[in-house]
Amino acid sequence: MPRKSHHVVPNPDGGWDVKRGGGERSSGHFDTKKEAIDRGREISRNQDTELVIHNQDGKISGSDSHGHDPCPPKDQH
Repeated sequence: MPRKSHHVVPNPDGGWDVKRGGGERSSGHFDTKKEAIDRGREISRNQDTELVIHNQDGKISGSDSHGHDPCPPKDQH
């Protein structure tokens, strides 16, 4: 089953949007990428989804997992 996700993506008219993976509608529009990432992290934490952050060219620049990771890292103790 694919993980649910939210994405920070550039808006073609300027600024940045937070969108649910596979969704067309924006969960929020922001002037700066930082504002979109901050709001995206908040939404992602609340809904236990992965946050995927895109660059201006649409390529993925990073991600944050806030859901139940099926492959958590091994304890480093």
